[in-house]
Amino acid sequence: MAVMTVNVVTPAGLVYTHHSLFIVVRVEDGELGILPNHEALIASLVIDEVKVKRVDSAEHVDYIAVNGGIIEVQDNLVTIVADSAERDRNIDVSRAQRAKNRAEKMLELSKTKQDTDQLKRVEIDLHRAINRINVSKHFNL
Repeated sequence: MAVMTVNVVTPAGLVYTHHSLFIVVRVEDGELGILPNHEALIASLVIDEVKVKRVDSAEHVDYIAVNGGIIEVQDNLVTIVADSAERDRNIDVSRAQRAKNRAEKMLELSKTKQDTDQLKRVEIDLHRAINRINVSKHFNL
């Protein structure tokens, strides 16, 4: 049975590494499923979860919140390079909720000031916080 090695790397170092039978990521054009022996590719990731089906059990799935980045697939090695990434079990939900609340307040302020640059930054911050909260919900399912 062919398997893939999945590595998630950030500037802080290796966040995740395991063998996998299947992974799902979100790229700019939609969802992308990757099986062993997938053709080589490089694609841009958007802020979303990475779903990794592990080889050790049919029900064992890991979820990682990534804040964009790049995915490279080559010779059953999947490498994700992201600015930041967190496994579901490592997410500080209260911190993510505070970040969401801050971003929502800043979003309203940015709209009243009509500052489009700040508005874009705040929307990204809000999306990241919501992604982290959503991924954290997979832990202990």
